[in-house]
Amino acid sequence: MIFLLRMVAVAIFAVVMFVFGCGYCLLSPRNPKNVHNVGRHFCKMARIFGIKLELRYAEGADDVGASIYIANHQNNYDLFTVSGAIMPRTVTVGKKSLVWMPLFGQLYWLTGNILIDRANRSRAAGTISQIVEKIKQLQVSVWMFPEGTRSRGRGLLPFKTGAFHAAIGAGVPVVPIVCSSTEHVNMNRWDNGVVIVEVMPPVVTEGYTKEDVRQLSNQCRTIMENKLAELNAEAVQRSAK
Repeated sequence: MIFLLRMVAVAIFAVVMFVFGCGYCLLSPRNPKNVHNVGRHFCKMARIFGIKLELRYAEGADDVGASIYIANHQNNYDLFTVSGAIMPRTVTVGKKSLVWMPLFGQLYWLTGNILIDRANRSRAAGTISQIVEKIKQLQVSVWMFPEGTRSRGRGLLPFKTGAFHAAIGAGVPVVPIVCSSTEHVNMNRWDNGVVIVEVMPPVVTEGYTKEDVRQLSNQCRTIMENKLAELNAEAVQRSAK
């Protein structure tokens, strides 16, 4: 019964967000501010899943400027958890095929996100250059998932280097964002406990070159892995109370 109620709520939410979200974005289509505004509404859906979502921000998080934001990518619940941490003038990078996803795909395009064609290697190879160009021209930040795929309970997967190439190429910092585990979320349970999302201090890339990409990637992964373990332990402890 709980599962059915939640599915109905999700369906209603999807339709409402599509209608009002697309209507809002059509006033200024593909504007970088749209992702932040729409994302903050998506995270409110966490309550429907019985998640007590807590968002944390490092001191000065609003003043970092153009950056590459990197977050751990767990499952579909990311849409309702880490979306709450999207900062102003931030766009994301997603598969071109997302456009064809009913309701969500059209909204994803209108909000101004970057779409890449993973099936076409020649186009995908130019994605980093597109990201760097967009950051420099529009002074926007870009949100990426360096794991490249959903971890689905396997912890923090190895990082791909695209996000770090982009950060060094654009001369902007990398800002790690970590979400505690959502593998315990059960659609048939009212209370799914605490989930913590934390925006961490920026990792400066000044002085880095393309030869330092792997070093930067490893540095950021270590920071995120340690923070993930810390947040998981806290979330479990608080959820048990």
